[in-house]
Amino acid sequence: MTVTTLQELAELRASVRKFLETRLPESRVRELIETTTAFDAEIWMEMSSGLGLQGLAIPERFGGEGYGLREVAVVFEEMGRTLAPTPYFAAFVAAQTLLDSGDDAACARYLPALTDGSKLATVAAAERDGSWDAAVIRTRAELKADQTWELTGKKFWVPNAETADVIFVFARTTAGPTLFAVERSDKSVQVEAMRVLDGTRPLATVDLDATPAVLIGRQGGGGRLLSRVLDVAGLALASEQVGLAQRCLEMSTMYAKTRVQFGRPVGTFQAVKHICAEMLAQLEMARAATTVAVRASEQNTAESAVTAAAAHITASAAAMFVAKETIQVHGGIGFTWDHPAHLYFRRAKASEMLLGGPALSHERLLERLGI
Repeated sequence: MTVTTLQELAELRASVRKFLETRLPESRVRELIETTTAFDAEIWMEMSSGLGLQGLAIPERFGGEGYGLREVAVVFEEMGRTLAPTPYFAAFVAAQTLLDSGDDAACARYLPALTDGSKLATVAAAERDGSWDAAVIRTRAELKADQTWELTGKKFWVPNAETADVIFVFARTTAGPTLFAVERSDKSVQVEAMRVLDGTRPLATVDLDATPAVLIGRQGGGGRLLSRVLDVAGLALASEQVGLAQRCLEMSTMYAKTRVQFGRPVGTFQAVKHICAEMLAQLEMARAATTVAVRASEQNTAESAVTAAAAHITASAAAMFVAKETIQVHGGIGFTWDHPAHLYFRRAKASEMLLGGPALSHERLLERLGI
């Protein structure tokens, strides 16, 4: 894995921030979320050809840059900061799912196209209840007489499924949960957009009816694989939430310094000071938890699963608190559609629920603690 210095991380952050602020300002974000896919293909290709973001954590032998989670976490922070409506989360989780499957042939088949941005992929794990728990998977995989696979079932809450070329589906075989790849273009695949709170990350249902599929990894290996995928997805969301909370705090403190009421800035009132101080405390707890979890995951320590779950919970709670209080600090204008505060609140809530919600996240943490 390529090693990055602190200066290089700062340069990466500056490059990504400049790109996102230039190409995806608030006005463009608002335009994209009015569409069903919230996807700009030109920007996506620029992210690949100009910045190499899609291949950042993909090994060089598959066409990537060979970096790790620390670098990707920086990108996700900046994505959260600008509410960037891109399929980066879906593509990253899909790529990591492939890598963690240990199937080199599948990696060689799919990863080069994901790296250069010419293909999009996503992971379909959750079913109706939103849980990513392998034990509740009901989508079935059947091995036919000609040794090919077919999938039947319905997946819910699939990120960016409408723009994906390949969907990696967790389905159940006689050996247990297993990973498969299906082509979205197949006529037996029906993708339908879901009504969502946050338009920056479209979600969809994926209906499979005897859909031809390619086995990824080994039969019955999907349970452990999905557990690892949850850790990686949780870390990505935690990093996003840190960036989101950081931007909300910046907006709130700037407003508190400049908004004058009763002849003085509202930030001089004790109640507003207390709110901003608690927002900062929540943000720094989330940042610390995420930093520890990213380091543990990169070093593959025994605590990596626990720290990943803790980071996701801590960052989700912090983002919700900070986004909510941002609306309060801004007063009346914070409740209007014209102000971006509601967009950050929507993203914070949707991200908190994406992997099943706080209750399931706490259950995962307790399970990994052995409680």
